[in-house]
Amino acid sequence: MTQGYDIVYLTAEGLQQIEDELEYLTTVRREEISLKLEAAIRQGDLKENADYHDAKDEQGFVEGRIRDLEDLLRRAQLIEDSGPSDVVRVGSTVTVSEEGFDEVEKYNIVGAHEADPGNGRISNESPIGRALLGARTGDIVSAETPAGEIRFEIQSIS
Repeated sequence: MTQGYDIVYLTAEGLQQIEDELEYLTTVRREEISLKLEAAIRQGDLKENADYHDAKDEQGFVEGRIRDLEDLLRRAQLIEDSGPSDVVRVGSTVTVSEEGFDEVEKYNIVGAHEADPGNGRISNESPIGRALLGARTGDIVSAETPAGEIRFEIQSIS
């Protein structure tokens, strides 16, 4: 499988956000840029027309973003909640304790597009996410992070 065709795991919320952004760009933003281009063209001499060049740059950015979003949607696989599991998978919420520390942390395993580590949403492709996938309650897993190796005990999976 080539990089361009990899699956993009998305929650229902993440999928909706992408669809909403795509709808906005293809309807509202395209129309706004079209109007800017029309106004700039009416000014004449396009060679040295800053408004025209700005609108063309903006159009290129928006069209690129639309292509990216359409590609994401083609490769999207919805993370479905298929009930409790005794194994960590994409979509699981995992409670772990790091060896040597008393406090527990919760991680929601999501696709890379929705990762937000500061809010406990870690990518299935991150070192910790990869280490947790397939683990069961009570397992000790280790992840090689930029800060060094970290070992976790799986407390619960939901």
